[in-house]
Amino acid sequence: MDPGASSTSLADPSGDPERNVSRICGVCGDRATGFHFNAMTCEGCKGFFRRSMKKKAMFTCPFNGSCHITKDNRRHCQACRLKRCVDIGMMKEFILTDEEVQRKREMILKRKEEEALKESLKPKLSEEQQKVIDVLLEAHRKTYDPTYADFTKFRPPVRSNPSSRGATKSSSLLTQDLSSEDSSDLFGFSTFPGVALPEPKPPAPFPSLALPEEQDESSSMNLEFSQLSMLPHLADLVSYSIQKVIGFAKMIPGFRDLSAEDQIVLLKCSAIEVIMLRSNQSFTLEDMSWTCGSNDFKYRVSDVTQAGHSMDLLEPLVKFQVGLKKLNLHEEEHVLLMAICILSPDRPGVREPRRVEALQERLSEVLQSYIRARHPPPGSRLLYAKMIQKLADLRSLNEEHSRQYRCLSFQPEHSMQLTPLVLEVFGNEIS
Repeated sequence: MDPGASSTSLADPSGDPERNVSRICGVCGDRATGFHFNAMTCEGCKGFFRRSMKKKAMFTCPFNGSCHITKDNRRHCQACRLKRCVDIGMMKEFILTDEEVQRKREMILKRKEEEALKESLKPKLSEEQQKVIDVLLEAHRKTYDPTYADFTKFRPPVRSNPSSRGATKSSSLLTQDLSSEDSSDLFGFSTFPGVALPEPKPPAPFPSLALPEEQDESSSMNLEFSQLSMLPHLADLVSYSIQKVIGFAKMIPGFRDLSAEDQIVLLKCSAIEVIMLRSNQSFTLEDMSWTCGSNDFKYRVSDVTQAGHSMDLLEPLVKFQVGLKKLNLHEEEHVLLMAICILSPDRPGVREPRRVEALQERLSEVLQSYIRARHPPPGSRLLYAKMIQKLADLRSLNEEHSRQYRCLSFQPEHSMQLTPLVLEVFGNEIS
């Protein structure tokens, strides 16, 4: 037996007993190609057995009838080779007639044609649609750091410790940087001179990452404003998240072609909703919290209540996060949903809604095509409709968040904890 051939063996991990045998020809020891006529053989011995049986050949061994058949000498003694074929279980009953062979070939050809037709009819993403997805993926990856390393630059989180409230008033480097910059530059629209921003109204930031299970009513619904120890940290977190949302929006195909006024309106109206969408990436179903690295940056419902929000917002927000997480969206679907959210033509104050709608429709078509082509069932069933419903849910969350933060902002000692960017984005009501 040829050493190289004898060493060739494969085990099928599927557990099929027929496939969990050595891939070695039982006749000559060459590499086997599968079961042929009821035995594991190579192509050469398969053909030899078929020809011999069809011709009803009668071979005679020129030696003593006990030749050792190998890959190299298998042609030397046809009698012993045929005897070996029979000995390992090859059966002539398994040999197809010429008519059966032809029918089998026709069936194989038909199956291949059907598969080719099925493949041609399968939904596909166009080259342009794939390019849009690639751009959005790159935009998200450039503006979302899964290590959350920048969180250490925020004013430190202070949880349920009244004696530490004074420490929260010390601004971090990030907050000082934000305070020293012009609001239009922070917003990223310094290249659009002359754009008048709406008159400020009560601010309304929202902690982009925070919440879980039930909390005691006295500590969430009736929290005194004087106990908002987490507000400085979460205000910095929101300010940071707004900057990242702005960076993402600028890379959405077509967004920068809109007027500067409409860009600002769309960002102001959608910022909190996109932050909620982004935060789902760090949301964990196990303990209903947002885990952003270390325990210092693990956010629960209690943290948000210590920033001034009540369960009227937190309960539906947790429900939203759980529902979104259970959709098991692909990253491609997630970034498309964020872009669609930003490009909503019905935002109050949009001056050219048709241009915005055209961009949103394009993204919606890409999302639907992606789901059909790349998201296998059953997860794809009604997925697009479920995702659009999430956008409707976000509108309700946005309204409740704004209502609660207007109440909070009436307290000067708390509004002064907010960053200029938070005040700029959430402190203006577009009308």
